[in-house]
Amino acid sequence: MKRLGVIGSMVWDTIFGRDPAQPAVQEWGGISYSLAGFDAALDPDWEIVPLVKVGRDLAVPANRFLHSLHHVAPDARFLEVPEPNNRVTLRYYSTERRCEQMSGGVPPWTWPELGPMVRDLDALYINFISGYEMTLETARFLRRGFHKFLYADLHSLFFGKEPDGTRVLRPLPDAPAWSGCFDVVQLNEDEMKQLGDDPLEVAAGTLAQGCRTLVVTLAAKGAVYFTGQPVRTARIPAEGGPFLHEGDPTGCGDVFGATVTASLLAGLPLEAALRRGTQMAARNVSHRGATGLRDHLLGHLSSV
Repeated sequence: MKRLGVIGSMVWDTIFGRDPAQPAVQEWGGISYSLAGFDAALDPDWEIVPLVKVGRDLAVPANRFLHSLHHVAPDARFLEVPEPNNRVTLRYYSTERRCEQMSGGVPPWTWPELGPMVRDLDALYINFISGYEMTLETARFLRRGFHKFLYADLHSLFFGKEPDGTRVLRPLPDAPAWSGCFDVVQLNEDEMKQLGDDPLEVAAGTLAQGCRTLVVTLAAKGAVYFTGQPVRTARIPAEGGPFLHEGDPTGCGDVFGATVTASLLAGLPLEAALRRGTQMAARNVSHRGATGLRDHLLGHLSSV
């Protein structure tokens, strides 16, 4: 079996939708969406190796979720830490706009911790769910010490945190250095705008750091990619019709990134991988939370 390492943060979400008459949904979020996406999209010869820390307060239900997945390595387990697990309250004002408040304090990975864990991996996917999964220094050590495929969704690196836990979008310090640590970098449209006004110029600068491909998700408009020297770019339209404008968009970028990564590892060309990613992201909209998401993405009736 080939082994895919997955780095991110398990988050207990409380989600308030646009309809105030509907009760809040409480469910697993964060890296759980990516894990479910991989469980649906990976080829049978791959297994998931989670490199995820969870707080002691939620370690038991977190590991219960982990072992509901099919592609997880037999000895897989989240690493329990004494700090409280990350929790997030999401309040949606539109399909694409929300306010996010985070609490908890799961510590970042250090290179002495990660180094021994990545030696036997065949690829690595990193999703910056909290933005505190690792420092830039650790990411640089990772790039130097791990020479196989590295995919990173930089998402929450672009968010600062107010004293009350509210996440605030801001420019990413040392953005070029972060981009140079990974083979494929994923951003969303708002994050891309934090890097500059000219997308082509931003993409060229990103690729010049050693990143091979930059992928920007555009919600209901699909995704655009930038790759090569000189830079080649194209937009992949979203697939899913009205489902993209209804339901719960939480986790769509996570499912998209997991599906694209799994597809590239299976040998699909970039555009085909992105097209498959938009399809799975669209299916995610009509499911709430990560529990049972794998079956939903595959078109099966959930067993939960």
